[in-house]
This record gives sequence, structure tokens and C-alpha cells, in this order.
Amino acid sequence: MSNKQEQFVQLDFAEEMRTSFRDYALSVIISRAIPDVRDGLKPVQRRILYAMNELGLSPDKPHRKSARIVGDTMGKYHPHGDSSIYEALVHMAQDYSLNVPLVDGHGNFGSIDGDGAAAMRYTEARLSPGAMRMLESLERGIVPFMPNFDENEKEPTVLPAQIPNLLINGTTGIAVGMATNIPPHNPGEVIDACIALLDKPEITNRELLKHVKGPDFPTGGLIVNAGDIPAIYETGEGKIRVRALTHMEKGEYGRTNIVVTEIPYTVSGNKVKLVEALSALMRDKVFDEIYDVRDESSKEGIRLVIEVKKDRDAENLLNGLFKKTPLEDTYSVNLLAVKEKQPIVFDLKGMIAEFVAFRKELTILEHKDLLEKAKDREEIVSGLLRATDIIDLIIEILRGSKSVKQAKDCLTHGDVTDIVFKSEKSRMMAFKLDFTMKQANAILAMPLSRLIGLEMQKLVDEHDELLGKIAAYEEVLGSESALRNVIRERLKTIKKEIGYPRRTKIDEIALGDYVEEVKIEELAVLIDRFGYTKCIDEQTFQKATPEQLAEFVHIVHMKSDGVLCIFTDAGNLNRVKAEKIPRARLKEKGTLIHNLCKIDEEEAVLYGSFEEVFDSLLLFTTASGAIKLTSGIEFETARLQMASTKLSDGDRVVSVSIIGASEAVDPASRVIVVTKKGMGAVFPLSEVPELKKTGRGVRSITLGTGDAVEGAAVIRQGTERVKIAGRTIDCTKMRCRQRGGKGTKVTFIKD
Repeated sequence: MSNKQEQFVQLDFAEEMRTSFRDYALSVIISRAIPDVRDGLKPVQRRILYAMNELGLSPDKPHRKSARIVGDTMGKYHPHGDSSIYEALVHMAQDYSLNVPLVDGHGNFGSIDGDGAAAMRYTEARLSPGAMRMLESLERGIVPFMPNFDENEKEPTVLPAQIPNLLINGTTGIAVGMATNIPPHNPGEVIDACIALLDKPEITNRELLKHVKGPDFPTGGLIVNAGDIPAIYETGEGKIRVRALTHMEKGEYGRTNIVVTEIPYTVSGNKVKLVEALSALMRDKVFDEIYDVRDESSKEGIRLVIEVKKDRDAENLLNGLFKKTPLEDTYSVNLLAVKEKQPIVFDLKGMIAEFVAFRKELTILEHKDLLEKAKDREEIVSGLLRATDIIDLIIEILRGSKSVKQAKDCLTHGDVTDIVFKSEKSRMMAFKLDFTMKQANAILAMPLSRLIGLEMQKLVDEHDELLGKIAAYEEVLGSESALRNVIRERLKTIKKEIGYPRRTKIDEIALGDYVEEVKIEELAVLIDRFGYTKCIDEQTFQKATPEQLAEFVHIVHMKSDGVLCIFTDAGNLNRVKAEKIPRARLKEKGTLIHNLCKIDEEEAVLYGSFEEVFDSLLLFTTASGAIKLTSGIEFETARLQMASTKLSDGDRVVSVSIIGASEAVDPASRVIVVTKKGMGAVFPLSEVPELKKTGRGVRSITLGTGDAVEGAAVIRQGTERVKIAGRTIDCTKMRCRQRGGKGTKVTFIKD
């Protein structure tokens, strides 16, 4: 036993879990996923921009390898995976993701098609002009800094952003229990709204909407629910419907082309999948009107061409595409951002007000710094000007002093002790000197060239300029209107730099109804021995060789609007609409019939089209020898499954045959029934009664002990052989007798 006493801390498990999860959730919200409302940046984005600024990667400098930027960011400020840092760097360089890219990328930074960026060792980057506006005045120390993760470096908690980045570029982030989804807006409109709020602090959201019309996506497009926008900006939440911009063109051979020139922002960076989705709709004939889909996009812009078949309604097809494809998509808005370490859902005015308040705070701090530096410089310049007026005395003090300290003391305090002067008058003048320490240092460091007339005039001009600046700075710090003027003018300058006309159009357009143009075509449904089912068009079927069709044990010809009927040995009928059966090539497998209907473990006895079944009589034969005729009209139903006949306990259906009208009325039509032990009976079809689907039927043959009916078929006069249950029977040696007899031995013919 150890003498050391172990100490145990007793904790409440529920409380510990609650506290730990709350801390984790807060860390994800504040430190990763949700942006700061002031600069609109997530921590990883802010750290990347700061690291690039520290590396001196301004727009006028050469690009630097992305791997170096990622390494500096990860090693100094963001101790997480390099892939997440690089993804954030790439995102800030994509002009189809941001209205004002913050990184100027060189190399493959991905494309709107969905191509990924090249590895970080291949790409290069530097700060964009927009990013410099985010970092401007950072060196003045007007934003707070905090220690990095290992307390060896310092990093800013927020950047001194001069542009309302959060609204201009938008953001997306998923945290714990919450998410943010802020759409990008037009830079000029957002800046106009900031100026409007600056001039009128009590402005309403409705009034701000005169400036900010709505989201403005880098990819353009068309917002079609303009009526919902005011409510979205009032509450900070809602949904925007974004539609691709399209127009019609005349195509070849009388066809019409639907041309897509702008895509929804939601599929930005995923255009290839959009094209694939449109091609799949054409291939699967979901929209039979589509003749071809082509991507003719180039450096000049996006151009997707959807070729519409001749004499088909292109406008109707376009309505269907908007309804069933990402050509019209929904963008969920959630104006969630962090303010003072608290996640808050803002309205439009609240978000703009936070930026304006931030700019006021920074402008005040900036002008305080400028005022302090201007006063410091004015102090030095005024001292130099005063010194030039008494330059002979200054020289006499310097020549008569034994040390720099002695000279400084004389200049600042008039201490003339032990200094040798040429005259008593000079001593008395030196005794009255009262330069400040800064002035004394500047005088001692002043070169003789300052005594030249032009240099002295420069000092006078500089002094006058400094006095003007000091007065201006003091006015800004002492007057709210002057402060607003400074911010307003800067915003106007920035608008000229980054502003551009709106890209996304806004309108109120209802989603048009799509009227499906039903084109009936002939199909062939193919089922192999394993139950794999598919359909092909009749034209393809006619071109198929016998060898290609040999593997299919059931082939049913039907129309594209028809229904496949499947009769099972359990006495059930399963119905499958033709549209549910997958279209496939002859070489493709298709899908199991069990996936299309509830056939379960039952065995299919007959496959047929409902059109054929409805116009015919069906001959049902069971293993116990029961037989009956039932009209196909009995099976007209909308249900997908129903009972097709009534069975005795332990009995099952072994054969269902479709009897056409000509066979049914022909007095020479016969029924042949064969058992497992090789017995068979032939009797007139007229002896089989027509019963309802609920009837069991009558006896077809008297069975011996342990015997069971294997199958049945209808033959006509002159039929020499017939195949039943996989065996070929010689019909010429069988005599027609009355129904219900014991039958005779059947002669089988080897194939």
C-alpha cells in the first residue's frame, strides 16, 4: 500500500456535462463558425489576413506560396488543420463566392464548375485592395490585441475594417445549435445605407430598403419573391427564391433553345452537377421535351443550352425545370453574428448600425492618435523654429558645454553652471531658456543644413500645416457632425473603389405551373429468370438480336402510360405503372421486381399489360385442379395489389393464361391440363365457367394420390404441340373428353 493519500473530487455528472458542453458550444460559436458583426470575419479568416499583412503581402508586392501563408497562420495564430486554413484562404480568393475578394490568388483556386483548388504548394496569393481596406490603420493600435494560443505572439481581436464586409460578402457557418447564413449584397448599396443611417440615426428598415434593394449575388441571377424581402430584413430570418437567368433562342431544325446565362448562387461552385442533373432528366425522360443539354460556358461567361424538341412548349418546359431542378433554388437567410461574445440575430438596421458605431469608435481612436502625433511634431517644429532665431546662442552653449547632458540642462532649464559664454549677455539669455526635452533632443540632432533659407521656410510651412491638422483633429473629436463628415467622405471614396452596378435582378414572379406533355410510346418490358426488370422503347427492341433477348423469360409489350400486371401463385395481382419501371440499356441489369411491387416471396405466374388483360378472359388453374375463366374487367382498380382469385387452404395458382376474344368464341378451342406425374386431360373451353374473381373454379381433372396440376394451356384445332411448365407435349395423341375425368398418359417431346 502506498502512503500517498489519493484525493478524489466529487462532481455532479449532469452539471459537469452541462458546463463542459456549454463551454464547447461557446468556443465553436465564438472561435470558429460565427463571424464578428464588426469586421464580418471568422477567426480563421482574420488570422489569415493578419498573417499575410505581417508577411508584407500587399497588392503591390509579389505573390507568395499559399503553403507559406498557411504555415505562418497555423504556427502563429490558428493551431488547427492546414486543410481548413487553406479552404478559408481559397474561399476568400473566389470572385464567384465573394463580391469583394479579400485575397488575390495566383494559380488554380477552383472554379464555378466545381473544380477544386490546386494543392497549396502550387498556388500563390497576396492581399487584395479590398483586404487592405480591412487592415488599414492597424499599425496605429486602434483595435485591441490578445495573446495567441501559446502567448508568444499577439493577434488582433477584430480588424479595423473600413468596409461593411459582413453584408457585402456575406457568410455561412454552422455552430452548435445555431447557424448563420448571410447573403452577399451590392457594395455601393450597402455603403449608401451606411451613409443614410449616419445622416439619420432613427432611420427604419423600410427606409434602408430604398438603398439596399436585397441580396446581390456574385453569380447574378433573379430573385423572384421580392415581396418577402422587407419581412426578412425586419426579422433577420427568411427564405429567398433565386432563379437562373434565361432567355430563348432559335435553334437548328425548328428547335428552340433555352439558354442559361446566370445560375443561382446556391449552385455556385457546383455548375457541373447542375448540368449533370439536367442531362439525367433528359436521359431518364423525366422531361421528354429535352432534345439535348450542352455546356457552352467560356471565359466570357456562363452559357448552358437546353435544346427543346420541335413543336414542344419551351416556356412550359422551363416552368418544369424551375420546379424540379436547381435552376430555381431557395436561399435561407439567417442574419446571425457575434456581438461582445454573444450570438445575436440582427435586422438590417441593427447590422448596419453596428458597423457605423464601430467606424465611429475607430475614427475617434485614430484621430486621437493623429492628434497626439501632430502635437508631438508641432512641439518639435516650433522648438526648431525658435532655435533658428537664436542659433548663435545655441552654438555658443554647445561650444561652451562639456557634455551633452550639460547642454540639455541649459536648453531645458536654463542651467548655465560651468558653461563658458563669450559675454554676460549670452549667459543671461541662456538662463531664460525653457525648451522641452523633445525640443532639446531635436535641436541637438539638427543638422546645419536646416539653417539654409529654403529649409527654414519648410519648417515654417510644416508648422502652419501642423497647426491646421491639430485644429481639424480637435474639431473631429469635439464635434459629432465633423466626425460623421469624415466617415461619410471615406465611405464615398471606398464606394468609388469597390462599387459596381447590381448583378442580381429582383422581381415578384410566381412559379408557373408545368403541364406535363404526355407522349405515349410503345415499350417492351423485359424480365429475366432472376426477376431483374427493365424497359426499353419498341424501336430498340426491334433492333435487338435473338441472342440479346434469349436471357429474358418474360417480355411484355405495353404503352408508356400503361400498367404491368403480375399474377402470383398466391392468387394475388400486383400492378406496376410503366413510369416506375426503370429505363435501361439492353446490357444493364435493371431492378428486381420485388423493389417495384409487394410481391415478397410469391412466385410470378403471369406478366401482362393491363390493356391486354382488360380486353381478355383469364384462365386460372390451381395445383388442386380447380379451373375457371374470369373477365379482365374484374381487375380494373387503382389499387397496387388485390386478390385475383379465391384459393382453398394449401392450394396455389399454377397457371394464368390470357384468352383473346377469338379463342373464347371459337367452339374448337380446347383446354389441356397436365399433372406432375404425366397425366393430362383435354376438354372444350366452353365447359369452363366464367366466374367472378372471388370464385374458386370447377374441377378440371381428377387427380391421383400425390399428384398435382402442373399447368394448363388453351389450344385450337390443328395444334400439334404445346409447351406447359417447361415441357413440350404432343397434342396429336390426346383425345378431347369431358372436363373432370382422370385423363390419359401424356407424351412428352424432347426439345
